[in-house]
Amino acid sequence: MNDDEKSHPARPDFMDRALQEARKAAERGEVPVGAVVVREGDIVAADGNRTRELADPSAHAEMLAIRQAAARLGTDRLSDCDLYVTLEPCTMCTGVIAWARLRRLYYGAADPKGGAVESGVRFFSAPTCHHVPEIYDGIGATEAATLLKSFFSARR
Repeated sequence: MNDDEKSHPARPDFMDRALQEARKAAERGEVPVGAVVVREGDIVAADGNRTRELADPSAHAEMLAIRQAAARLGTDRLSDCDLYVTLEPCTMCTGVIAWARLRRLYYGAADPKGGAVESGVRFFSAPTCHHVPEIYDGIGATEAATLLKSFFSARR
């Protein structure tokens, strides 16, 4: 059984929306990563990478979606929310996921170079990490990885 076939409580429609956001990011010339924040079965925020557009190295899809969700819900604690993102989050984004106290993290493709969940620093395994969401990986991984590979191969 591959990663896309694992048993998990993920909703494919939410990852589909994250993939749509990733495709929009690619159209803007951004690295194609998309994210959505879900609460009680509804998408409360969605975005894709905008680091170049905003000239902001922190404008990762996860960061933007979490900021939007917090503003929309009027709280910095998103403990009843889930995050769907097409690529394994980096150290910066895992830190914000912990501080926002997101309930669950669903991500698609692994990122051996920049990821910080199962790759790299493994942020949520650190003894100083004060909150660890439930983590489900490999959701839509094949499509997310294909989108990233196509994007980078077109630029080489």
